[in-house]
Amino acid sequence: MSGSLKELKASKFVALLAGRQKRFNNAEAKLPNVEDSATALAKALHPKKQYLKVAEIIEQTEDCKSFVLVPDTEKGTKALTYFGAGKYLSIFETINGMPVSRAYSISSSPKDSLNGKYMLTIRRVEGGLVSSYIFDNWTVGTCVTASAPAGNFEYQPLRDAKKVICIAGGSGITPFLSMANAINDGDEDFEMTLLYGSRDKNSILFKDELEELQKSCDKIKVVHVLSDEKKVSKNMEKGFITAELIKKYAPENEPYSVFICGSQQMYAFVDKEIEKLGLEKKYVRHELFGEFHNPSTQEDYPSDVPETVKITVTVQDKTYIIKGKSSDSVMQILEQSGIPVPARCRSGECGFCHSHLISGEVYVPKHLEYRRLADYKFNCFHPCCSFPLTDLEINIPVAK
Repeated sequence: MSGSLKELKASKFVALLAGRQKRFNNAEAKLPNVEDSATALAKALHPKKQYLKVAEIIEQTEDCKSFVLVPDTEKGTKALTYFGAGKYLSIFETINGMPVSRAYSISSSPKDSLNGKYMLTIRRVEGGLVSSYIFDNWTVGTCVTASAPAGNFEYQPLRDAKKVICIAGGSGITPFLSMANAINDGDEDFEMTLLYGSRDKNSILFKDELEELQKSCDKIKVVHVLSDEKKVSKNMEKGFITAELIKKYAPENEPYSVFICGSQQMYAFVDKEIEKLGLEKKYVRHELFGEFHNPSTQEDYPSDVPETVKITVTVQDKTYIIKGKSSDSVMQILEQSGIPVPARCRSGECGFCHSHLISGEVYVPKHLEYRRLADYKFNCFHPCCSFPLTDLEINIPVAK
């Protein structure tokens, strides 16, 4: 190799320079109107917004519906963005003049997105602003604005064990249904044992679909855990998902991961049970908590917080002074005052609402504390999961 390099002479390339210069001189002085493949791929996978339409509504239970969404080609979305099983969509709505967003896990298979379909399965939350609005207003043909698929609750071979115990509660089944379909389609490669907690047999979501997936793929095992059922049949357990129950279905003498998705109450219970298992931290994965309410229920929440607070907020060159309840998050107070905030997860993880706390104090529940050391150093915080303890002065980014 060294001998070949020594034989190369610079003079042999002089003629090439003349030809290159001639082509430069004859070319037009403008960029070619051709999008490179990397840019085209980035736009396809990470659009700022997706414009969708409701194509079908499937009633799962009295308080739970599945909404099938397809591209709204008239508004410019020609195809849906592909996603990894476990991702969510943020839905953007304006309710009574108030801009809001909520994140909902995609319950359909990633493969379905290539065929132009997403499915969101949403439970109506008592007193829930957005879920109630969706139930009361979305019909077939309703136009919907959404984000690209986002989130970190997906199987990662470099981090997660080959065998995964998936723990779901109620509508927390949605990302696991997507994962199970992805395993069955050959898009994911891990062994899933699903412990699915429900009140009784009648409240199980996607019971038939899960049964079919279990039959068609030997990498999927489904165990229903029923809290209120007096008698249970095969592949069912009575009670709650405890450490002992997890051990019963976990592999022996092999590493395994635990994925959890459910209500805040379920997290509070199951997290304490998982601590008893002594698993490495990397093997325990949580889906986003969603919007957190009632910070006073937390043990470390201060007792002397005023009922209302004043917030001075600057957005670029505009400053507003608003008031709100200390029991609401800073983001909720801003939205209630008509100030849009960039948001996706509403759980402190995605970083879209990352803002500057100029003065005042906020409370962040421990399980939603995703700030880094630099955030503490430069007084940055996430309004979606921060609750005002005093009057605040803040600077937030523009919602686009």
